[in-house]
Amino acid sequence: MCQLTGLCDVRGNNLTGTIPDNIGNCTSFEILDISYNQITGEIPYNIGFLQVATLSLQGNRLTGKIPEVIGLMQALAVLDLSENELVGPIPPIFGNLSYTGKLYLHGNKLTGSIPSELGNMSKLSYLQLNDNKLVGRIPAELGKLEQLFELNLANNVLEGPIPHDISSCTALNQFNVHGNRLTGSIPLTFRNLQSLTYLNLSRNYFSGRIAIELGRIINLDTLDLSSNNFSGPVPASVGDLEHLLTLNLSGNHLNGSLPAEFGNLRSVQTIDMSFNYLSGSIPGELGQLQNLAALILNNNNLKGTIPDQLTNCFSLATLGFAGNPLLCGNWLGSICSPATKSRALFSRTAVVCMALGFITLLSMVIVAVYKSNQPKDLTMGSGKSGQGPPKLVILHMDMAVHTFDDIMRITENLNEKYIIGYGASSTLYKCILKNSRPMAIKRLYTRYPNDMREFETELETVGRIKHRNLVSLHGYSLSPHGNLLFYDYMENGSLWDLLHGPSKKVKLDWETRLKIAVGAAQGLAYLHHDCNPRIIHRDVKSSNILLDENFEAHLSDFGVAKFIPTAETHASTYVLGTIGYIDPEYARTSRVTEKSDVYSFGVVLLELLTGKKAVEQDSNLHQLVCF
Repeated sequence: MCQLTGLCDVRGNNLTGTIPDNIGNCTSFEILDISYNQITGEIPYNIGFLQVATLSLQGNRLTGKIPEVIGLMQALAVLDLSENELVGPIPPIFGNLSYTGKLYLHGNKLTGSIPSELGNMSKLSYLQLNDNKLVGRIPAELGKLEQLFELNLANNVLEGPIPHDISSCTALNQFNVHGNRLTGSIPLTFRNLQSLTYLNLSRNYFSGRIAIELGRIINLDTLDLSSNNFSGPVPASVGDLEHLLTLNLSGNHLNGSLPAEFGNLRSVQTIDMSFNYLSGSIPGELGQLQNLAALILNNNNLKGTIPDQLTNCFSLATLGFAGNPLLCGNWLGSICSPATKSRALFSRTAVVCMALGFITLLSMVIVAVYKSNQPKDLTMGSGKSGQGPPKLVILHMDMAVHTFDDIMRITENLNEKYIIGYGASSTLYKCILKNSRPMAIKRLYTRYPNDMREFETELETVGRIKHRNLVSLHGYSLSPHGNLLFYDYMENGSLWDLLHGPSKKVKLDWETRLKIAVGAAQGLAYLHHDCNPRIIHRDVKSSNILLDENFEAHLSDFGVAKFIPTAETHASTYVLGTIGYIDPEYARTSRVTEKSDVYSFGVVLLELLTGKKAVEQDSNLHQLVCF
């Protein structure tokens, strides 16, 4: 075994026993990754003789102390001892690991203080010490870590204030000290952390006012200051955090009114201001928050009526108003009579009216989208609105001689024998029109509201762009059979079919694989760099790369695509895509950029190179890339 260059393919194999004492003799190892097994015992001292770049023992049952000799392993880039049962202090000698970029010690039973020597790990990007029993103060020396991206110290017993020196970590993206005994206030110098997207100070003993400078950390998508002793008014500057997805200030001593500026938080999905001393009325500006899913304001001193504008928040599913005795609503203890049902904001009648209004608005949007994407107003069938057969809207002249009835007759009303494939929300049919190339008909399901949104998005996206490596939309129709999209038929199906399908009738040589990779990359580059606004596909995968008779690649399925204006670097959104292809950073932050598509395309390239599936037998293809 010691003749190998490393062990990185034994993760998650339920291996038992202990790590051999002579493991240090395997000097040819470059990687030792035995994560997620059932290995017990202590980490042997001789492990320090290895010259590995990655040492990952995560997710086992290792006990005892961390050997100090690990601090002499100068080649280490990744050290992961997390999720074990290790005890004792963190060895200060770890400060000598000047090339280590990732240090994961979370999920153990480590005690003692955080060594100030860790501030000497100049290459450190990830430091996770959460879920241990660490005590003492956060060392100011951590402020010397200029490349630090994530600092997680949650669920320990740390005390004292946050050192102002942390503000010198200008690359910091995530800072989590949840569940400690920290005191003091938020350092004003945190305004310098312009890369910060996640700030969690919850369940501590912080006090004082919430600094208005927080509103200058413009990239924040999560701000959690809950369960502390903050007091005073909520600063209006929080409304400047345009990328914020989660705002939790619950369980403090905040007073004053809810800032009307919260109406500027256009991306926010959750606002929790419960268990404070807020007064005044609920600002109507909250009705501008189209993505708001949870508004929790219970146990305050709010008064007045709930603003009608909240009915504009179509995503709103969770509401919390109880514990505000002066707030007019339909619950026990409200100053409004529960018997006066007509005044209850969310009575049955109001819900029905909201649903009807939403359907009407959605219909208007669909009509507007269709008309704006229609190059020529060519329709077949009845010219009377609302009467006659379904209309076939033509986008390419090669379909101008055909009617909807022609297509239904040829496909026998979309008989199952013409099915050539299935998608997550669609079925594909093949139709050979007279004197025309074969067409592919994409029939989208309309059982759920998001199915209609996918139809709108695909129509808006593909209907406005044209490129040799993107599928070409020839027409569409709203019919009793569902919403239909008409595309070019791709003779060789999808890349997934050729690589993993049951028949694998075509053997792809390396030249063809390269041609497919280049074609797909050119289509993706067009979406990212030549479209205005830029288009993020969000579901790049081998089954969405279709191949014509010449094996030319065509990107397809734009049902979850996202438009990003030129002036913006990213979009905050719900995570969508396919497991195995989703960019981990996008999944963690809900912020999608062109890089998210590039990551997914990288997985496709691995499929092309290896012939393996992205997810197979509980393993991900990207795990082949050991580092």
